[in-house]
Amino acid sequence: MSQTKRQEQKELTRQRIMNTAFRIYAVNGFSTPTNIIAQEAGVSHGAIFVHFPTKEVLQLHVLERFAKEVLKKLHGLSTTSEDISELLHAHINVLHKYEEFYKKMILEIASLPNEAREIIISLQSAMSWHFSTVIEQGQKAGLIKKIPLHMLFNTWIAILHYYLQNADLFAPGASVLDCCGDELINTFVTLISQ
Repeated sequence: MSQTKRQEQKELTRQRIMNTAFRIYAVNGFSTPTNIIAQEAGVSHGAIFVHFPTKEVLQLHVLERFAKEVLKKLHGLSTTSEDISELLHAHINVLHKYEEFYKKMILEIASLPNEAREIIISLQSAMSWHFSTVIEQGQKAGLIKKIPLHMLFNTWIAILHYYLQNADLFAPGASVLDCCGDELINTFVTLISQ
């Protein structure tokens, strides 16, 4: 096998491990043993550690790839969202694609490497920038109450995370964002509107 073919095969294996880990973390959580991930990916247990020296490094690579995808979608919001309802619908639509993984991430953040917190902060910072831009316009137009931006954003994230963390109560066996997304947005917008 040529060097190029070996490199391609190595990269394919690496991607297969990461894709499998992403899928399993979304269902079973980040504490899933690496031997289970290897079995599901169809590789030897040792192959995991050829590509990722530790379980934590694998977790971080999966989280970083997830963040990169979500950040790309969040950055795309600025040119399409000018009112708060539209922006919040777009935010929920982005998270909906990754709902189970995102839910596990916020539920298990305390058990993940410290770098995982930075990933969550980067996601929230990106959304916060778009949120602040739209809110400032709404406040200048007299449509949104003069409440500090950070309090408005933190309130939105708190409501969203509360529903995700308690999804089994609000939408057993279903997507809580599908079930409650519109109600969350309408309630939040009503609360902050003049």
